Amino acid sequence: MNVKQLSIFLENKVGRLLETTEVLASQDINIRAMSIADTTDFGIVRLIVENVDKACRLLKMHDFTVEITEVIAVEIDDKPGQLAKILRTLQDNNLNIEYCYAFVERNQDKAVVILRMESTDKAIQTLINNGIKVLTQGELFR
Repeated sequence: MNVKQLSIFLENKVGRLLETTEVLASQDINIRAMSIADTTDFGIVRLIVENVDKACRLLKMHDFTVEITEVIAVEIDDKPGQLAKILRTLQDNNLNIEYCYAFVERNQDKAVVILRMESTDKAIQTLINNGIKVLTQGELFR
């Protein structure tokens, strides 16, 4: 149930993010979710895309520094308190979140939270045991 995410390390300069998106677009690779964390000199762009392996190879061919990391995708109702429910479940089970980001699903009243955890397998089992829907890679693109 792990989801693969691309982590791309970019120089913090004009046009570098554009280059990344144009390379992916040239091969019809759709970006489902994106998060950017930056420092003075570089940024880390995290992407959820449908064909992760193809996107990774393509970006590397264009001299981007790319890693594939495993994250968890959790589907929740898009209403107040749902994120807190997930966070409470993880805290109550002593599970630490390294980072997270979220997006709203089209044509539904659902949101998806992407979580990078210290202990991915334990977190997935804990979430499932508490009735929280964990999505597969394929379900993110239904």
